[in-house]
Amino acid sequence: MSVNLAKGQQVSLQKGTGESLTVVRMGLGWRAAPKRGLFGSRTRQIDLDASALLYAEQTPSDVVFFQHLESNDGSVRHTGDNLVGGTGAGGDDESILVDLVHVPAHITQVVFTVSSYTGQTFAEVQNAYCRLVDESTGLELARYELAGGGPHTGQIMAKVFREPSGGWGMQAIGAPARGRTFQDLLPAIEPFL
Repeated sequence: MSVNLAKGQQVSLQKGTGESLTVVRMGLGWRAAPKRGLFGSRTRQIDLDASALLYAEQTPSDVVFFQHLESNDGSVRHTGDNLVGGTGAGGDDESILVDLVHVPAHITQVVFTVSSYTGQTFAEVQNAYCRLVDESTGLELARYELAGGGPHTGQIMAKVFREPSGGWGMQAIGAPARGRTFQDLLPAIEPFL
């Protein structure tokens, strides 16, 4: 059963049986909002990019994005860049797989960001979400809907983090930011580490 997360809300990533999850997929979906014009509505293509930044406490250690599809240790993998979004009902436009069992012990959190590479603001995006899926069963565990649009070009969506118990948790962040790439978003990530 999926949990709809509110901004700032956290959820533990344990299966109903108490076992820890092994591989999760962070899925990102979006569609361009239609614009009303003199000759009807038209839709402009928007290239949103999902990135995963691996942190050892507050220090960046590695990044996975459209030009570096796999972390250096192989535990985090981007499935590929989607340049237009809008794959349809329930389909993720971009996905990042995290093999929680093989994330190195010094990595304490993986932060997921979204940036508008083409520079459009989130006011021009509709139906944007990120969701966490148990990759072994295909069950959606948690979903965070991006609502409200806004004049920003980036978003710190969510993070998975090591819990004191040794398992993993997820926090919906939903913080707006400015930037076309993950590098531009680094200062905006710091308060959430």
